[in-house]
Amino acid sequence: MARVALVTGGTRGIGAAISTALKNAGYTVAANYGGNDQAANQFKSDTGIPVYKFDVSDAAACEAGIRSIEQDLGPIDILVNNAGITRDGMFHKMSFDQWSAVIRTNLDSMFTCTRPLIEGMRERNFGRIIIISSINGQKGQMGQANYSAAKAGVIGFAKALALENANKGVTVNVIAPGYIATEMVRAVPEEVLKAKILPLIPVGRLGEAEEIARGVVFLAGDEAGFITGSTLSMNGGQYMA
Repeated sequence: MARVALVTGGTRGIGAAISTALKNAGYTVAANYGGNDQAANQFKSDTGIPVYKFDVSDAAACEAGIRSIEQDLGPIDILVNNAGITRDGMFHKMSFDQWSAVIRTNLDSMFTCTRPLIEGMRERNFGRIIIISSINGQKGQMGQANYSAAKAGVIGFAKALALENANKGVTVNVIAPGYIATEMVRAVPEEVLKAKILPLIPVGRLGEAEEIARGVVFLAGDEAGFITGSTLSMNGGQYMA
């Protein structure tokens, strides 16, 4: 029987690529989303992957959503904590709402989505928790104090959780993407992309969402059982941690 994987923020961008790649690798996939019903329903129609709407920053909503998935599909053995938002602004002008929205969605979700699953993974002596961080959680980024703080925080979370669960067959790893050719990045004016972004990337191009997805599929597999507490930087050489 195929293992069940949950991908948060799994219907758009990098998350959609991860959901699709896991399905193609033979997993039973559930894709979570937060608000864009039209995009989620289109993704479901295109891929056949079931979608589940709940707010990853809300502990009760996550508990209910995860239980619904497990009732429909079976126990979740692979969790990809991918959901994230930005509310950019220079810190001296940032509001607490901008700060807290990003921390709740990008960092609190490590608890709200992982806590309902970790005991089951430990009992079954198998689990794969894969967290999507960011190059900006490793090096920082002007105008993203909130985002950088959250994305750095998930790396510390992963290391601690990896230590706690290594002897139970549960691995916890992070992927930190650089600039990926998602809808958001492609919206950057071409002249800005060519003058200010691509020159910073030694390989000379944006990454593809499918490249991040391949990293997730590898870390989700049985063959990655000796890798835990690690951060895989996928940024074209832009930052070497």
